[in-house]
Order: sequence, then structure tokens, then C-alpha cells
Amino acid sequence: MAIVANTFTTYDAVGIREDLSDIIYNISPEETPFISNAARKSAKQTLFEWQSDALNAASTSNAVLDGDDVASFAAVTPTTRLGNYTQISRKDVVISGTTEVVDKAGRKSELSYQLAKRGSELKRDMEAILLYNQAAGAGNTTTARTTAGLPAFLRTNTNAGSGGSDPTVSGGIVNAARTDGTQRAFTETILKDVVKQVYDEGGNPSTLMVGTFNKQAVSAFTGIAGQRFNVRGNRASTIIGAADIHVSDFGNLSIVPNRFQRARDAFVIDFSHLAVRELRPMTQEQLAKTGDAEKRMIICEYGLEVGAEASCGIAADLTTS
Repeated sequence: MAIVANTFTTYDAVGIREDLSDIIYNISPEETPFISNAARKSAKQTLFEWQSDALNAASTSNAVLDGDDVASFAAVTPTTRLGNYTQISRKDVVISGTTEVVDKAGRKSELSYQLAKRGSELKRDMEAILLYNQAAGAGNTTTARTTAGLPAFLRTNTNAGSGGSDPTVSGGIVNAARTDGTQRAFTETILKDVVKQVYDEGGNPSTLMVGTFNKQAVSAFTGIAGQRFNVRGNRASTIIGAADIHVSDFGNLSIVPNRFQRARDAFVIDFSHLAVRELRPMTQEQLAKTGDAEKRMIICEYGLEVGAEASCGIAADLTTS
């Protein structure tokens, strides 16, 4: 049906106010489960160190004569000295003076809004770096220092694909990250193997941390705890499709998906032996004003401490699609 001639419509009108919501929708996730669960400790140097030790294997022949004397003494095994470097990460923003004072939808201060975004981005970067397969690097005036990530520490309890090899340590420092192998499907057999290795070494893992694809793969494992949801009366029922607990032979594992780790890795973790060391906690710095703009930088200096790497394990080289 046609409209009457000369009908004044919104297509002709001038001065219609815009309808712009005061809500800014941001879908980007901010959860950082590794940082949230690891302990926080301070660091005093760019190279921070710690010691690890272990008891001798249990002996079934420890029987001595009544009244026997000690003729010889067992050798004392020294502690193992380990270390890692801190890494500097930062985010920056510059906002013009005019942008800060004009009337804006969804935020009063552009500077405050952008700083909040940068802080969340920096935390996501830290999560990804701490779970990244990189070796420790002392750095120099032309190369930034790097902190060794969790995959580069784990060399005792591992299950890797063909061609994959464990990282190496020199002088207590991870000098070479692990070598990636041929990817293969994540199976319950692989998981059980890593969990058993960790338990045999004395670890008590409580968490299985995986990427999103392998989180769904784990949901099909037979060791997943039974999932039930009771419904009373005439209420609609809830379908539960996620596996949150894997009941292993050596304890329950909470299954935690992580968007920021490498999807090819699955970590069996005992968080009591992990810590994020901070030389400089996340701090906002005001940079020198050189014009009609406000300059800010958010910076932090941090590193990963793996107190006893044998307390954790890795199923490496998993398929991701």
C-alpha cells in the first residue's frame, strides 16, 4: 500500500535525536584460572631462585641388629637449586584532552574506561605467557627478558606425541622449551598415564586444565563423575552437558577450561607447588605530558615459580579440532 502524497516521514525529518545505549557490551572473557589459583609471592631480583628436595625411595630392607653400631653413614644429597627470570609486560594508552571532556555514551571518562580495558588485557596476556611453551631468557639491552612458562618446566611426568621431547635445564634454569611432537587425540588412557606418573612421584594433583576443544573431549571419558539434577514438581528440567570432575584412580580432578593456554596442552596440576612471583605488581604510571593528551602505562614484572615440577604433569601434542 502506498502512503499519501507529501506525508512527512522520519526519512525526511531533520533533528531526530540518536538513540545510543549507555551500555557498552564487551564479550571478551576475563577469567584467568591459572593466575587465580596459583599462589602470589614477591620477588627481589630479576633472577629469582628456589630449592627443591625429595626423600629417598622407601626401603624394604631397613632392618638392623639389636645393639648394632653405625659403621658407615649414607651420603647426604644436596637440595636442587632452580630459578627463573621475571618478564616485563605492559599496556599503554593516550587520550586527547578533548576526547576526555566531550559528552560520551556509556562512560564519563574515556581515560578511565580505556585503562580498565588495558588492565584486563594485561592480565590475559600474563595468563597466556605463564602457560606458554617458552624458555627462560636473561635478556640484554636489545632482547627482553622472558620467564619460562609451565610447559617448559614439566619434564618428569609427560606423555607426548611422536617426535616430541621434554625441555632441558642448565644451571637450574630452563634453557630450552619442550619440542612439540605430532598431535594426536586426547584419550583417557593418556590422562591416566600422566596422573599415575604424578602420583608415583609424590604429587597430589587436583586440577586438569585444558583448552576448550579438549574440555569437550574429556566430557566423554568414562571416569567422569555421574551428573544428576533433581527436578521437583512441574518445573522445567536442566540438561547438564559439562563434565566438571574426573574421578581418577588417585583422586578427583577438577576439570578447568582455559581460553588462554595452548589448546594442544593438558595440564595435571597440584597448585600447592606453583606461584606467580612479582617483582613489580601491576601498576599504573602517568607518563610525561608533551602535548594536549594524557598518557598512561600499566606495567608489571613477574615470573613463574614451579617449586617441584614433578608435582605436575602434561599431556602434550593433543589435537585441537
